[in-house]
Amino acid sequence: MTLGEVYRGGKRLLEEAGCDSAGFDAGCLFQKAFGLDRQQRVMRSEEEADPEQTERYLSLARGRADGRPLQYLLGEWPFLGLTLEVGEGVLIPREETELLVRTAAEQLKGRENPEVVDLCAGTGAVALGLASLVPGARISAVEKYEDALAYLRRNIKRTGFPGVKAVRLDVLDPASVECFSTLDAVVSNPPYVCAGEIASLQREVRREPREALDGGEDGLVFYRAIAEIWLPKLKPGGVAAVEIGEGQARDVEALFSSELTEIGTFRDFNGTERVVAGKKRS
Repeated sequence: MTLGEVYRGGKRLLEEAGCDSAGFDAGCLFQKAFGLDRQQRVMRSEEEADPEQTERYLSLARGRADGRPLQYLLGEWPFLGLTLEVGEGVLIPREETELLVRTAAEQLKGRENPEVVDLCAGTGAVALGLASLVPGARISAVEKYEDALAYLRRNIKRTGFPGVKAVRLDVLDPASVECFSTLDAVVSNPPYVCAGEIASLQREVRREPREALDGGEDGLVFYRAIAEIWLPKLKPGGVAAVEIGEGQARDVEALFSSELTEIGTFRDFNGTERVVAGKKRS
């Protein structure tokens, strides 16, 4: 089989499985297996395909057709100009979350060597993205689960930001906050899906760890913990910024209102209210 025939075979598998982005996904998987980008694939489409690489590509395509997330199959994914390792057991970084990082970075502008905690850090996307935008920031990336911690530690090593460190703690445990002195910022992309809605999520999303999605019965468990446990640790004028789910803005604003002032809600590129941010009352 030629390279072109192999590529089209994998794409057809995805189309038959109902994959909405079959061409894009097939191209990514083809590059993973053969090391050829789109232009190279087109230019060399009539060349004979290596059998081992062909089987690897088709195996990846079958995995994608079966509902495995593309990002898990690739093993890495871009976020704010960084390339982060991802895989089973950790939440996939999403483009919408870049708004959280940019909002926090804007709020921290002018602060020298700010002390920051990133709660529910996962891959480290938020912590490492923030480190890339706020030179000198000292960021504790807090994660509870060992599978996610492994990715977090590897991503800290591969990106090389000296100010970011992984910390294993339970965000919901009030004793966890005792590990920190006063903070310049609290940031978080916590689990915020209502427990009863998880079964109705896209099958790819359901392959991500439930503990990274499940925000309790009303989706607000972690926001309550942030308000009660973590916001009191902020310095006067300190910054808090969190990602939220659709329709949660007013509830999160209300939860944070006793500790924060200048609370604002920011919309992502889809027009969805995605981030709530504010400053600690003096």
